[in-house]
Amino acid sequence: MALSSPEATDLNTAKIPENPSSPCAIHLQKLPHLTDYLPNLKPLPNPLEKNTLYHPPAGFYINQSEVVLGKIILDLSADSEAVSSHSPQVAYNRAGPRWQVFFEPKDIKAAIVTCGGLCPGMNTVIRELVVGLWEMYGVRQIYGVTAGYRGFYSRDPIELNPKLVHNWHKLGGTALETSRGGFDLNKIVDAIEHHGFNQVYIIGGDGTMRGAVNIFNEIQRRKLNIAVAGIPKTVDNDIGIIDRSFGFQTAVEMAQQAINAAHIEAESAVNGIGLVKLMGRSTGHIALHATLSSRDVDCCLIPEIDFYLEGEGGLLEFLDKRLKENGHAVLVVAEGAGQDMIPRTEAQKEERDESGNLVFLDFGAWLKSELKNWWTRDHANELFTVKYIDPTYMIRAVPANATDNLYCTLVAYSAIHGVMAGYTGFVSGLINGNYAYIPVEEVAHARNEVNTKDHKWAWVRSVTNQPDFVKP
Repeated sequence: MALSSPEATDLNTAKIPENPSSPCAIHLQKLPHLTDYLPNLKPLPNPLEKNTLYHPPAGFYINQSEVVLGKIILDLSADSEAVSSHSPQVAYNRAGPRWQVFFEPKDIKAAIVTCGGLCPGMNTVIRELVVGLWEMYGVRQIYGVTAGYRGFYSRDPIELNPKLVHNWHKLGGTALETSRGGFDLNKIVDAIEHHGFNQVYIIGGDGTMRGAVNIFNEIQRRKLNIAVAGIPKTVDNDIGIIDRSFGFQTAVEMAQQAINAAHIEAESAVNGIGLVKLMGRSTGHIALHATLSSRDVDCCLIPEIDFYLEGEGGLLEFLDKRLKENGHAVLVVAEGAGQDMIPRTEAQKEERDESGNLVFLDFGAWLKSELKNWWTRDHANELFTVKYIDPTYMIRAVPANATDNLYCTLVAYSAIHGVMAGYTGFVSGLINGNYAYIPVEEVAHARNEVNTKDHKWAWVRSVTNQPDFVKP
């Protein structure tokens, strides 16, 4: 395989020998580095070499030629796009410690900020950033920025150390507090300069990552020796490129409790329906995975599919059949599903939250009302019960489970190693099971929607036997 990469320093690129028999090349995504605009920066030996408690073994340091492929399933048939077009396969720099660093530990002043909504594992990421910087690299000036982006210019940062954050991974939420909005680029970068921060770690969702892009670009424009790293956080798992975001598996696990409760309520009633609304504004990953994990769900509705209530092949006809067969049914819906079905006033059509997102109406409550109206109309004088469960804030606020805690630790350490190596404007994340560095601008605009044409959605259909909602 041949590796093509954009122009950069030797720290960013490495040539892989060509393999003439390979059907396509590899294109290494350009990873920003401080030396791109500060060419006089000098590399230093990694301080881990002098760590008295840890001695890096052979193969510990990542070579610049090690990459992670963005796509690992290829069709090698003669008429496939990969072979016929000879289009290069996208690759990303593998995450991990480098032999050379571009920061002297005694000169580092690091800032950590959490933005947006809550997600299981936020405190774990904060803890591991603090412990990793302190224990691995000997950094002693580590600060938490409270209240999200606005905290940079409206509040004093708080000093962090391993003793203070020792038990934070056992707590839900974020000990640094968070908020939406408050993004004022010049005020934020001015505050970063004022406080003397030269490493900034930003934890948040896609909106937060778009803010990180602007911060990185402004720092680059001012030619400041400040590295910016993002750690993607979205309980909905709607950020693209990476396999998943931290907290997602905890959310799916907690969703099981709500589905189990709905199933018991429905099964214990005459013509009972258990209705569960799970998080997922634009994507239905939590609803999908919770449905596959539960086996008690009769129908899963997500934003990526169109569906209808009345008529042949509609939801009401399907539920009527299930109730006659089983005496009960369980519905799982994502919060973004069916939003275009709910009547809105003109004011509601324009209402936005602090992050600029359209304010969603409660589809679960609306659907509950529609189900009751349907039953009263078509099954007068027959018993019927709908139990509606919305566990949104219960799920967001819990501590991360063991799997997510491990992920939080490794993604935080990956970010530290990348920043110490002089990389900036990047996100650390899992790609095809391997940790990698991804340009933050790419992550900020990449979406991870449920592909309703792939096998995973087909599995949902096979488990629930729900209709495809294609009108005859």
